[in-house]
Amino acid sequence: MIRQTLLTLTALGLLAGPALAQPRPDPDWPCVQRKVPTLSAGTVWTGPDLESAGAWGDDFEAAALAQKIASRRTELKDVDGLLDAYVAKLDEAKDPEKAQHLTRVFAGVFEVINGERSRVMSGIARYAQGQRRMAERIRQEADQISQTKDAPSAQDARDIPKDQSEIETKFAWDRRIFQERSQSLTYVCEVPTLLEQRLGEIARKIQARL
Repeated sequence: MIRQTLLTLTALGLLAGPALAQPRPDPDWPCVQRKVPTLSAGTVWTGPDLESAGAWGDDFEAAALAQKIASRRTELKDVDGLLDAYVAKLDEAKDPEKAQHLTRVFAGVFEVINGERSRVMSGIARYAQGQRRMAERIRQEADQISQTKDAPSAQDARDIPKDQSEIETKFAWDRRIFQERSQSLTYVCEVPTLLEQRLGEIARKIQARL
């Protein structure tokens, strides 16, 4: 029973993901993906300088479009139509600052997505901290169970503490939650990468219309 408990606990550590099983530079980053705290616009944007285009928040229509296409609620396949409609209005008005307006749209998209990505990464760090605390609690519960089973008095069932079953039930429940959270973490870790990919795709679409 003791060996089985220890093997089970070891397996739980492996299920938590490589970052919980192996040392990492940042103990609060449990994902296989390399941690990049902040994105750089230059990695996806080769258009006009963002600062020289002016504050994107002061351009009402550019800001509204930026927030709409940056949102994950807007499917990428719909971004082209939204951008085309925006560009058509600029062309109709013969706005000489067309490139600046589009640059402001990207600046807004970049800030919105980068901000969302930062919040997601902070959430992942808190998630990892919670997993570490739960792993420690499970180890303590396993030790309690092992000590009770190994005690000489445990040869007589009448000497087993009455709360033994409660400890074992709590251990089983915590183990199940830990496993489920570990599986969920795998998917959560993909979100920052998906956001980066979205930013890159939107940047490409905007630059194609400059």
